[in-house]
Amino acid sequence: MDFVNKAMGKEERSTQGTAPAAPQAGGQVQKDDYADKAFSMGAKKSGHNMDRNTQEKITDAGRNMYEKVTGNKVDPKWSN
Repeated sequence: MDFVNKAMGKEERSTQGTAPAAPQAGGQVQKDDYADKAFSMGAKKSGHNMDRNTQEKITDAGRNMYEKVTGNKVDPKWSN
């Protein structure tokens, strides 16, 4: 099926909106949570190209600020 999508040019467009997961120290792949995906999409829509590590630092800082102000933990589904 990949050869059909490649022939139609759909392969490039289908992977454009998602950021690849970065490998962790143990060879494991970290999956993006909802906050990371939303930030990545917003950054791409606004024309800012950032690497995955920079995006992760920004979303982690936002999560830490939220937890500090409210005293509540963020659901891991939204931010790990």
